[in-house]
Amino acid sequence: MKKNIHPKKFDIVVTCSCSNKFNIKSTISNDFNIDVCYKCHSFYTGKIKFIDNIGRIGKFNKKYKNLF
Repeated sequence: MKKNIHPKKFDIVVTCSCSNKFNIKSTISNDFNIDVCYKCHSFYTGKIKFIDNIGRIGKFNKKYKNLF
């Protein structure tokens, strides 16, 4: 393997907006913040909210729901 061609790896702390912190390895040398993580994202917590917007598709489905 060639020397001095690979980027340096650093142990950094990632902080979520829910105050969850975890360590990862990265080529970025400073810590950073994220908006959502696995502890607060609705997909992982099971608190998924379905928003039923009546748009074109909603109006179509409402109009023709008895045909199918």
